[in-house]
Amino acid sequence: MAVTKGNNKLASGCALIMATVFCGSPYTQAEPEVSGDIRVNQLGFSPQSEKIALLVTPKVPEESSRFVVRAAKTGNAVFEGRLQPGHTKTWSGQHTLVADFSHLKKTGHYYLEISGAGDTEPLRSTPFEVDSAVFQDLATASLKAFYYQRASTELEETHAGPWHRAAGHPDDKVLIHPSAANRARSANTRVSAPKGWYDAGDYNKYVVNSGITMGTLMSAFERYPDYFSAQSLNIPESENALPDILDEVRYNLDWLSAMQDPTDGGVYHKLTTAGFEGMVAPQQATQPRYMVQKTTAATLDFAAVMAQASRVYAAYDAQGSEQYLQAALAAWKWAQQHPAVHYRQDELNRQFDPDITTGAYGDEQLADEQLWAAAELYLATGQTDFWRVIGNTPREYSLPNWADVRWLGYYSLLAHNDQLPQDSNRWRSAIEKILVVAARELGGAGSKNAYLVPMLSDPQNFVWGSNAVAANQGILFLEAFRITGDQAFLNSAQATRDYLLGRNATGYSYVTGFGHKTPMHPHHRLAAARPDLPPLPGFLVGGPNPAQQDDCEYPSKVADQSYVDHVCSYASNEIAINWNAPLAYLANGLSAIENQHAESHSHHE
Repeated sequence: MAVTKGNNKLASGCALIMATVFCGSPYTQAEPEVSGDIRVNQLGFSPQSEKIALLVTPKVPEESSRFVVRAAKTGNAVFEGRLQPGHTKTWSGQHTLVADFSHLKKTGHYYLEISGAGDTEPLRSTPFEVDSAVFQDLATASLKAFYYQRASTELEETHAGPWHRAAGHPDDKVLIHPSAANRARSANTRVSAPKGWYDAGDYNKYVVNSGITMGTLMSAFERYPDYFSAQSLNIPESENALPDILDEVRYNLDWLSAMQDPTDGGVYHKLTTAGFEGMVAPQQATQPRYMVQKTTAATLDFAAVMAQASRVYAAYDAQGSEQYLQAALAAWKWAQQHPAVHYRQDELNRQFDPDITTGAYGDEQLADEQLWAAAELYLATGQTDFWRVIGNTPREYSLPNWADVRWLGYYSLLAHNDQLPQDSNRWRSAIEKILVVAARELGGAGSKNAYLVPMLSDPQNFVWGSNAVAANQGILFLEAFRITGDQAFLNSAQATRDYLLGRNATGYSYVTGFGHKTPMHPHHRLAAARPDLPPLPGFLVGGPNPAQQDDCEYPSKVADQSYVDHVCSYASNEIAINWNAPLAYLANGLSAIENQHAESHSHHE
């Protein structure tokens, strides 16, 4: 279902929920039992992409098995092949057999069938689609998820479908926490900071985590502006002249602007209740809310986001663009005067009341925030002072996360290389090479593991929010593909999407509402408050996490299987804006590229 701005209203939400009980499935007629041992992208494939499925088995059969791809409606065979043994065992000691049907390019609905041993019935995969638009609803939903996270506003049925709800958290009487007090704003002064997105499964709003989230989303828009300009998310602002992704980002920018102290330019670390609210609807979560301590990390992240926003919104709102830039410059100035104000929640609670026990987002390393802010401010102003900061910063590659945003700055600089200093060609070439080498090494490692995906190149990838690690790896591949045009990087990005949608050790598609085996009980207060509904669609859950910090019962301690679909599992089954942003970048970026490829193929035929 292709999306064009203005005609895709999705009022019921059903078009966003593919093949779930709630809206009915295109495959519901007498569907035979699906084998959980066949791991495949549960949505499908674009026609020109690699198409791989895996059979996970305790032992390799003595004789080579065959597989057949059949038309879902008729059962007619459309492609046959031989299963190939995987390169290595899975981390849990299983074997994999690989079905490669990349040569199947004809649009249609299919399933994979693998012959059983002896008299046993053949094994069948979940049905899937081959179509250039198969991921369009996923791409849209990954962004629409941010609308569902909006604070301070009612979500109407026209836009939210069955997930419509009352407004919560007006945030117009937020208290200055004693840790944030100064002469101009003493403790318990009331300030207003409405709007913004709920950060994760909880109802608080954190500047540091909003930083990487908004930087990622604005960068996605900058890479694929024509694609996003045509996309409708069916949000209240969909009829205006601004692309919907920028309308949604601006809803959070409006809140973020209020997190800056207008008297000195410093930025509060978070807007939060003292402790986490219960698993209730937003309008029932009414504890007092606080602005907590200004920090250098929050202020530099704010500076980076506002500088980037000044660039991104300039074509649509010159006055707003200038306000964003002035806010960024004021934040930079405060950060230079306060270069090492860290958020240390335990220390804060020893000094001030009430105790704050919500997400800390504490960060002891600030050179990466400094680089990101300097990069965005350089692109916004052209001032050489910012370029000097960039030139003196380490260059080795590190995958972005909320605590390491250095490469957000490098991505932006490489994407706007026409704005770099005239004598910076050698610097740019070095940074490009570092990025491409990192992508090539990760992609190469991806081709050597049992599931043939980059994410399984290293057990250390399986941290809290491991699925966001995978999605950020996908962004690395898209950036490398943009620089080089090398098809191998596009293949790796698509393999990463396959991983998130079912080609993995648990057999889950990790995005709510998309696929045949998806999370139904995320740690998400908005979902838990409505147990009569399926979870809100389009959210990427955290994913396998062998540290299991939540003390829930997990089926396995093996790194890539350490996941449980239970509301108690905030360590593996929570949602978060900084996880959905790279999903949105990957899903929409791939859709933009695949749409272009589909158009060029249709012109050549």
